Amino acid sequence: MINLSRIAPDQPVLIAGPTASGKSALALAVADAQGGVIVNADALQVYACWQILSARPDPSDLARAPHALYGHVARTKAYSVGDWLAEIAALIQTGVRPIIVGGTGLYLSSLTEGISKIPHVPDDVRARGNALRNQDFAQMKMELATHDPDLMAKIDAQNPMRVQRGWEVFEATGVPLSVWQARKEGPLIPRAEAAALVLEAPKDWLTPRIQSRFDQMMQKGALEEVRRNAQHWVPGAPWTRAIGAAELMEHLAGAATLEEATTRAVIATRQYAKRQRTWFRARMSTWTQIDAQTL
Repeated sequence: MINLSRIAPDQPVLIAGPTASGKSALALAVADAQGGVIVNADALQVYACWQILSARPDPSDLARAPHALYGHVARTKAYSVGDWLAEIAALIQTGVRPIIVGGTGLYLSSLTEGISKIPHVPDDVRARGNALRNQDFAQMKMELATHDPDLMAKIDAQNPMRVQRGWEVFEATGVPLSVWQARKEGPLIPRAEAAALVLEAPKDWLTPRIQSRFDQMMQKGALEEVRRNAQHWVPGAPWTRAIGAAELMEHLAGAATLEEATTRAVIATRQYAKRQRTWFRARMSTWTQIDAQTL
């Protein structure tokens, strides 16, 4: 178990780690021992429509310590890393000691490294982007390569959302996204001022935990939760990216058995955990490494 005596009681705490690695339990341990407000840094746990499938804290956790930025965003609302940082800034200004925990690497990296203030993309540009992505993705990639070759050189050109984001920003502002990204503002919580912890979770140890947690989600009503959201389903919308949601929707649509859907959901979760570990190794090498197996 981590030695909490090495963390000053008034010091901000940042806890990163792959899904199912025990981040929330560690945050509660810190809050129990030293006090503070547990603040969400997971892009899906902000949505009110996902309690079970996003593994939001349950009532017993909420009773142990104050929590913030969980389940407070409607599925219809656009919500970005900039919105999250603005809410973090407002929270810090109240004087609370934040214990920021989550697996969305972009949130945590932007918090400690700074972020570029990219103008809002108007709804009509977003709609045109959606249409072009669906109808002629090759054309979208060609246009982005022409207007922003630097961005195309560093992103996954087969990732539709990354390509569309670059296309939309140029279309809306006339300035390449790579240029906006270079205009970075300072960090809200510099790495040196925080106790920054990242959980190391070996694949062989994490895999059965992922399976077990998804089984528990199903027992708690994950399928029913997806069913309640089915009538609002918009493929590609940010809130629909909860791991397992698309797979269970396939089952509800008759395109997969429940066993097939749950197997695919577990595989998708394992793949997501792998991407998280890759991000943390690349972007959080200066954070204190914690063996998740010891917690």
